[in-house]
Amino acid sequence: MDIVVLLGAPGSGKGTIAAKLAAADPKLKHVSSGDLLRGAVAAGTEAGLQAKGYMESGNLVPNELIATMIKDVIASAEGDVTMLLDGFPRNVAQAEVLEKTGAPIRSVVLVDVPDEVIADRIAGRRTCPKCKAGYHVKALPPKVEGICDACGAELVIRKDDNPETVKDRLVVYHRETEPLVEFYEAKGLLKRIDGNQGPEKNAAAFKAAM
Repeated sequence: MDIVVLLGAPGSGKGTIAAKLAAADPKLKHVSSGDLLRGAVAAGTEAGLQAKGYMESGNLVPNELIATMIKDVIASAEGDVTMLLDGFPRNVAQAEVLEKTGAPIRSVVLVDVPDEVIADRIAGRRTCPKCKAGYHVKALPPKVEGICDACGAELVIRKDDNPETVKDRLVVYHRETEPLVEFYEAKGLLKRIDGNQGPEKNAAAFKAAM
């Protein structure tokens, strides 16, 4: 088992890339920190119950708690699997926790996209509240405007995707997560790809960089 860390601002497409590659290759496992948190809360694990309190109060889940969940996932990995870590580590402190697990990091891939492109991408996102299918008004529109292709529910804009929230998320990314670029560059692990090539080319570039 080894690890590939995905870096990139919210909206850079790193989650889409990881999901696409993992769906095509059983040796790749996409591990999203957001899905990890929601799954642990839904399952009622000890870490999930602790995280739920922070999430419901609007506070960030502590590094140590997220690290515990990541450690559990790493410990459960079997065989020749490469874990694509999406959203973790989120800062240098979390990166240091990851190192302490002893899990081998094969590479760290930065999906590089300008802020103005990200803002435009996120503004066009639409989500199905029922089946969680994702769309984009330009890049991936539904067959009927505003309606989910899969289940017919009315699409919504997530709270995280409104323009003011996007600006705040980018500020947090540049302050908290961007220092990881230098952190991993110094270790000779960082690779960069242009994340503005479209889904298929982005995925191919990422796979080549792994």
